[in-house]
Amino acid sequence: MAKEWKLFYTGKWVETKDKRNIYNPYSEKIVGIVNFASRDMIRKSIDDLSSFFSEYKRVPRHKRAEILYLAAEKIENRKEEFIKSIIFESGKVYKYAKGEVERAVENLKFCAEEVKQLRGDIVPMDSSKSGERRFGYYERIPRGVIVAISPFNFPLNLVIHKVAPAIGSGNCVLLKPSSSTPITAIKLVEVLLESGLPKRAISVLPTSGSDFGKEVVSNEKVSMLTFTGSPKVGLWLSNNIVGLKKVTLELGSNSAMIVDETADLKYAAKRAIIGSFAFSGQVCISLQRLYVHENVFNNFEEIFKDEVKRLKVGNPSDPGTDIGPMINEEEAKRAEEWLKEATKSGAKILVGGKREGRVFYPTVLTNVTHDMKVMCLEVFAPIVSLVKFKKFEEAIDMVNNSNYGLQAGVFTNNIENSFKAIEKIEVGGVIINDFPTFRVDQMPYGGVKMSGAGREGAKFAMEEMTEIKFVSFNLGLY
Repeated sequence: MAKEWKLFYTGKWVETKDKRNIYNPYSEKIVGIVNFASRDMIRKSIDDLSSFFSEYKRVPRHKRAEILYLAAEKIENRKEEFIKSIIFESGKVYKYAKGEVERAVENLKFCAEEVKQLRGDIVPMDSSKSGERRFGYYERIPRGVIVAISPFNFPLNLVIHKVAPAIGSGNCVLLKPSSSTPITAIKLVEVLLESGLPKRAISVLPTSGSDFGKEVVSNEKVSMLTFTGSPKVGLWLSNNIVGLKKVTLELGSNSAMIVDETADLKYAAKRAIIGSFAFSGQVCISLQRLYVHENVFNNFEEIFKDEVKRLKVGNPSDPGTDIGPMINEEEAKRAEEWLKEATKSGAKILVGGKREGRVFYPTVLTNVTHDMKVMCLEVFAPIVSLVKFKKFEEAIDMVNNSNYGLQAGVFTNNIENSFKAIEKIEVGGVIINDFPTFRVDQMPYGGVKMSGAGREGAKFAMEEMTEIKFVSFNLGLY
């Protein structure tokens, strides 16, 4: 029988009447039973976190850092357990689940290091005439109750992106994990508590998105809301905020990559395979639009097709599998409908195009237009489109022809093209000679257009999660 998982709030593990099955996307078997929270529990959780905040913010930095260091050590020691949890809940294949756990351990350590470095600065008051004989400085202080809403595609590491900087900088946290993948988040909270985090400093409440959203946007005891997910939900949250809340949103992308005539085509193709199809394309910076110079297009296309055909589709628990299931059949069907719309409008399928239940085979398209959903929206599936270009400036314009703007990749051995891309591509991160899906967790995670304001590097996240308190001394009195 599947294990039942309690939720954690107001300092204790509790059961509720609302128990829901969590399914393995590949086998469709039940992997766990999770207690879901009511709206009243959300409100009580916020009240309790708010009342405990004045105590938790006084916990010394070295103790907060030690909690994160210990949590990293415990996850490292339970590495295979967390890998299996990610595979069973999300359908992520073994090698990418393993990579997520390794990143999570590293990310906790980054945050622990930054806890000790988070500081204010001296302000040179006498730079202004009216500031003569005055001394000023500012310090960073925690905001209060931070609500963290995380998605299904990185059920451990994206939770850590939000939770670790929040507790590291002295805030209390209400975590809402994805309803599809709550067990891994619950395990993380267990680890944090075992590592010494005070029980009333955190809650984890799996619950329906609508109830949760309505409660947190209207509750004035919430100091900050950090959300990763769909543009539709993110914009609703942002537009319905009540009171003075800090909001950070990361709302996805339809990331692009340019391959010019000077690029190493074999290397670019191999990296593009990973960027396009890792976790079945269910990554916010997954490669979706691939622009290739006309002089090398045919050569690149052949290399790319051959690499795609080598990908192994199947059971995500098998270490040799490259492509597993999508999170649910509804999403796989949606991607299939978008593909059908594209082909009816003239797109050509070079490879793939097949769906079996929740498994969507890696698919490569050509002859696409920018008004097709597979190009202009976030497909969030293993579908990538190849497009020719003549001039590098034309490729840049096509990359910028998007409502999104998280990251873009550029493969070139032309230094002039590199700097043109850096200057002119309208995204938060330009990755030279690698795919747009590349990132490491200490990077500031920039974004423009519909990507919102999410910044996930440990230092930058902690700065978002603190406020500035300024102090000025009038020395002219002495």
